[in-house]
Amino acid sequence: MTVHPAARPIGAQHPRVRDLLALRKDGSPGRIMVEGTWEHDRLPTTTATIEAFFWCPEAGIPDVDRYAARAAEVYRISEKLLARLSRKSRPDGLLSIARVPEWRPHAFCFSDRSLVLVADGVEYAGNLGTLIRTADAANADCLVLTSRRARPTHPAVYSASRGTVLSTPIVEFDDIPSAAAWLRSHRFRVHLADPAATGTYRVPRYDGPTAFVVGSEGSGLSRAWHDQGFDAVSIPMLGQADSLNVALSAGILLFEARARKEGW
Repeated sequence: MTVHPAARPIGAQHPRVRDLLALRKDGSPGRIMVEGTWEHDRLPTTTATIEAFFWCPEAGIPDVDRYAARAAEVYRISEKLLARLSRKSRPDGLLSIARVPEWRPHAFCFSDRSLVLVADGVEYAGNLGTLIRTADAANADCLVLTSRRARPTHPAVYSASRGTVLSTPIVEFDDIPSAAAWLRSHRFRVHLADPAATGTYRVPRYDGPTAFVVGSEGSGLSRAWHDQGFDAVSIPMLGQADSLNVALSAGILLFEARARKEGW
């Protein structure tokens, strides 16, 4: 096992351990807890700053130097402390604190090929992470959050997004009219995902800047989005279920628009 020469042993009272305990619960603005081997394998593919790396020698993970190399601080923790910090039933001894990039609405430039996903009121961190991963897979320009309930910095978001929360631009607006005005200012044709809509998602041409708005898992889209006067599209439900999971719906919509834009 490689022992990183700069790794300092720390205990439960160390300030960095308190940081991790806070991030473990629900994240905090700008920082996220990363845990696990494949999760750390994703870190070098991003430009994210790694504030601190923690490892437990007894967990048996070799070659920790490759994970610690980019970290500003490197710490060694005990098995007992690892069990307290970990969110996994079988922790593998690797944890980090990473900085989540900040994106500003005015920093974007869009074209007719641009694609944006808006997530309104998403409640569960796992679904938010999957929406981020879906936006990345469809090469969307960004994910817009309105009426946010789940934090992008929740540890579960990192896992569900397969680490793409550190590379996918995410923009949050304080209110729905501000988000709608921003989309209009960039000439987006906005489509609300609504199971009750009469027109299906196959009808629009998607030949300009395109945005889809998906709603929360329980109550769907906020009335405020409907009040903006945007068109609504539906995904036909041919069985017993009345709707699809929000991330699955987003994937169908995004890839339909991407296929049209790219001429697949």
